[in-house]
Amino acid sequence: LDPAFAKGGCGNRDVFFPHILALADTYEGDLVALPVFIDGGLLYYRTDLLRKYGLGGPPQTLDELLRYAKKVQQGERRTNPGFFAFVWQGAQYEGLICDFLEFAGKDGSFAVKDATVSVDTPANRKALRFMGDLIHRHGVSPPDTYTEMKEEEVRRFFQSGNALFERNWPYAWALHEAEGSPVRGKTAIAPVPSFTPGHSVSTLGGWHAGISRYSDAKPESVRLLCFLTSYDVQKKLALNLGWNPGRKDVYDDPDVLIRLPHFRHLRAVFENARPRPILPYYTQLSEILQRHLSAALSGRSSPGEALAAAQREMQAVVSRYRRK
Repeated sequence: LDPAFAKGGCGNRDVFFPHILALADTYEGDLVALPVFIDGGLLYYRTDLLRKYGLGGPPQTLDELLRYAKKVQQGERRTNPGFFAFVWQGAQYEGLICDFLEFAGKDGSFAVKDATVSVDTPANRKALRFMGDLIHRHGVSPPDTYTEMKEEEVRRFFQSGNALFERNWPYAWALHEAEGSPVRGKTAIAPVPSFTPGHSVSTLGGWHAGISRYSDAKPESVRLLCFLTSYDVQKKLALNLGWNPGRKDVYDDPDVLIRLPHFRHLRAVFENARPRPILPYYTQLSEILQRHLSAALSGRSSPGEALAAAQREMQAVVSRYRRK
């Protein structure tokens, strides 16, 4: 796309998140796609409960999150025995990997570089141990976290008023703020904290559009892509559909902020978005890692055993494709 970028009227590349273009939309040094809709994991929290218990803003580290969770849960349990302070995606599916990578933060990794898999690291072990402790040791996450909790289960639990923190995607904001929601006007968003201050990571999702090298309408396709990622169209998609723009500048638009005030904080979350490995056989690696993460959360294996086994199995898959 680089040679056609300016010709198609796409303007300045600087209007996009540069690290997202570099990590998710560039292949072997060439720009191959543009983000039309960006998604990323974030932390929802109850502003009323933080005020009630004399706590400051959102937690900056996972240790602080745990401290907040314990204090609020202890207080809320006096009148609401079904209250659990922190809900997140722990069932065995792709969402578990997204949460795991966010808990690990910038110090962790799930990478395949030069045909070598990296997932069994000290930071990842620490994150996986923390996830299990939230359920079994500290009891601030529900016991069915590793069997039932996916996006909607988590969203409904938080929206019912029975949690302080929720890890989810931006789509939940509109539902939390809908008329009749028990948490309407009581919810705010922040980056998912990490163990180290300033090392927050958001797992990147969304839709990125490219053009086939075999297309017989490349100039027209470039113009369409530039149209879809233009300021006016990205603004309309945000206002009419609630889509998170692929452009940075739309997050500062006054009209957008009136309708979608949480966009003021979303931009900071997406500044730290990081994709999962971009490989044609990623789903095979994902299935392996999901299985072993789940085994650790259920107590069937230790975090070290789970990640070591996952790395061995994933390395075998990568090596098999490498030989082809």
